[in-house]
Amino acid sequence: MSSSETRTTYFVRPGGSGFIFSSDGLIFTNSHVVDGAEKIMVSLLNENEIEGILIGKDPDTDLAILKINSEGYSVAKLGDAQHLQIGQFIIAIGNPYGYQHTVTTGVVSALGRTLQTQSGRLVDNVIQSDAALNPGNSGGPMITTDGEVIGVNTAMIQGAQGLSFSVDINTAKEIAQQLLKDGKVFKAYVGLMVQEVVINAKVKQHFDLKNKKGLFITKIEENSPAALSQLKEGDIIISFNNKLINSSHELFKELSRKEIITMIDISVIRHNELLNFSIFPSKRN
Repeated sequence: MSSSETRTTYFVRPGGSGFIFSSDGLIFTNSHVVDGAEKIMVSLLNENEIEGILIGKDPDTDLAILKINSEGYSVAKLGDAQHLQIGQFIIAIGNPYGYQHTVTTGVVSALGRTLQTQSGRLVDNVIQSDAALNPGNSGGPMITTDGEVIGVNTAMIQGAQGLSFSVDINTAKEIAQQLLKDGKVFKAYVGLMVQEVVINAKVKQHFDLKNKKGLFITKIEENSPAALSQLKEGDIIISFNNKLINSSHELFKELSRKEIITMIDISVIRHNELLNFSIFPSKRN
């Protein structure tokens, strides 16, 4: 990695990290890092402290965008998480327990997971890895060995080892566009926890499917639109609103369309059957 790629700038108040992703001083961090903060100070690698302006935040993906007015910082290079593979080597950077610019390494353990946070919110399209994360890593970047950011570190599970999670950078880009344009994020609610899985070749051939992957439903929230439908845990989603679904990100993009608040079709594989149902996504309160 070149020095320009490793000189990504991190910050924040005690308990958080972040990184600059645009030349005009925009910063990714976690929503929970800035919650309740009356004033946010960004500490750069050159030890300058600058006040950060909150542009917007989305608790549902645990992402927030800040802006600083300064010069002399380097900008992180954003990659494409669609090219990630399970077993790929990754690097996490942050400020765990206030120890600035700490680097940990690991491998990608799973892709396209849904994470239920301690607040009960479902964060979609997260990358699971075994890179060590601790309090203070939140909001820092997960990068490849080429120095490209492919995730925003968001959570680790207390008491567990080898379980850490980062929001897919492709989802983060979509969230940033909405926050910069509207100051808020629209995402319809269905109440599903999913996991990307490869569809069995024989099943693909039998039903003449074009999908490479599908979304395995690991949990359905009570009293959710999914719970009111005919979906069941264990179903594999292959299409949503008449569009093929190969990844959590593709489902996220569909749910980010305001016109999705209507009765739509969803197709799943259940055991040896291809089933078609209807579901009515709702507007999240």
